[in-house]
Amino acid sequence: MPSPSSAHWLSLVGSIWLQTINGPNADFPVYSSQLKDLKHITQVQINFLAFASDAGKLFGWFSGVAALYLPLWLVAFVGAAFGLVGYGVQYLFLDSAGLRYWHLFLLTSLAGNGICWINTVCYLLCIRNFGSSSRVAVSLATSYLGLSAKVYTSLADSVLPWLATSSKAKTYLLLNAVVPMLVTVVVAPSLRVVDLTSEASTDAAFLVMFAITLATGACAVVGSIGSTSGSGLSSREHVISLGVLLATPVLIPLALRVRESLHKIRETKRENRIHDLGTDDAGAVVVIDVATADAESNKEGDDVTAEKPQEEIGGLRLLRKLDFWLYFFSYMFSGSLGLVFLNNLGQIAESRRLGQTSTLVSLSSSFGFFGRLLPSFLDYYSAKSGYSISRTGSMASLMAPMSGAFFLLLNSSDLFLYLSTAVIGTCTGAITSVAVSATSELFGTKNFGVNHNVVVSNIPVGSLCFGYFAAYLYQRGARGSTHQCIGAACYRETFVVWGATCAVGTLLCAVLYARSRRKLAVRTPCLARLANCLKSSS
Repeated sequence: MPSPSSAHWLSLVGSIWLQTINGPNADFPVYSSQLKDLKHITQVQINFLAFASDAGKLFGWFSGVAALYLPLWLVAFVGAAFGLVGYGVQYLFLDSAGLRYWHLFLLTSLAGNGICWINTVCYLLCIRNFGSSSRVAVSLATSYLGLSAKVYTSLADSVLPWLATSSKAKTYLLLNAVVPMLVTVVVAPSLRVVDLTSEASTDAAFLVMFAITLATGACAVVGSIGSTSGSGLSSREHVISLGVLLATPVLIPLALRVRESLHKIRETKRENRIHDLGTDDAGAVVVIDVATADAESNKEGDDVTAEKPQEEIGGLRLLRKLDFWLYFFSYMFSGSLGLVFLNNLGQIAESRRLGQTSTLVSLSSSFGFFGRLLPSFLDYYSAKSGYSISRTGSMASLMAPMSGAFFLLLNSSDLFLYLSTAVIGTCTGAITSVAVSATSELFGTKNFGVNHNVVVSNIPVGSLCFGYFAAYLYQRGARGSTHQCIGAACYRETFVVWGATCAVGTLLCAVLYARSRRKLAVRTPCLARLANCLKSSS
């Protein structure tokens, strides 16, 4: 079976770098309190701004359609341009009275839609360039999205400390506008689909990539814990070490390129020797080729029994499927709910008089990274063992601890706040990563670009419902002209409702898992008969 070459791995490195910076909305909790004071808006209005970023995903399917007709590098540039305009205009006119609330809402929505365009590029590159290893590649790339908040907070503290001191909001708006465009310019040449032709194994490359990814995550976690305890590396030293680890994956395609060059040199020498051989040796070569062709033909027949059939579903037919709605609401009651919690971290920390909001956001980002990385390990080792892990079953198993973490937040201790944030960040990251593969598992890969953007439209719906509910309860307990609520009671009712909702999502996903298992059991005998027919005809 053809293996990914250096060009394929270069596209994965480009996707990883894009994913690392494609979560500019993740740093919103860090500066949301300052934005509320600066523009004199309420907590409900702040939550609507968080919803605005997610509302851009309602039109994310445009990126899937565009990817059918435009080169992927151009699709990525469109996404980066939306972010540049959305956050850039806010940065330039934030202090101006002319920048109204509805301007902020529309600009934030535009930037949120740009995130979908870049995500679509990364997903399609991994799926098309890595064949049977696409699930591992997708999980690896999307895991780095969990580092976005950590990267932006580290850049703000070390690269722009002078601006962060005077205006935290303007610091993050500037980074959110400029960084994605700069990275897109750098990686644009690698954003292309390449046919799989290499026969050399790249298993070692995946193992090296896992090691680099683990080291990167460890560096992020150590930096977050160090900032919490006040010890460890300085912010500048930490961002340098994190930058080096993020740049290290480019060594993999470089090493593969060297190996491919050496292989071509050996093949050229071998062909020259074969050319000098007599006809007997040439006949022997032909026999070997025929035998090899027969072996490959038999192997293809065996592979039919290994691959499970996949029904391609798209368009309006998708909306008529019960599985789609079970998937839609189970995702909304878990992954989307976790994102709403993370968007409210700033106000939750403020209500508990926790001064280091950026530390809490960095902690959730670091553990979210490991959560997103976990599915790639499972995909890699399950593929090696010959077994396939159900994505819907994985999602259901991740929702249960997440539900429990919401109930742990009822305890007013800071320790439980940090612990629950780590658990929710991990589970949310893992669910959003698994969901990418779950979409293709349930509905096929042909219409993936459109299908997955339709699925993630549950995020703005969940953000509006759950975010508004939390903001309403918060505002009800607010006192004074500052519209602030202080105390653990501000979010107590919210955590109870969120925990119960997540438990319902767990039940829905368990039903979806049972349905998908039953359909697979029905299709398997038909597949076996097809394989036998192919073998008999050969």
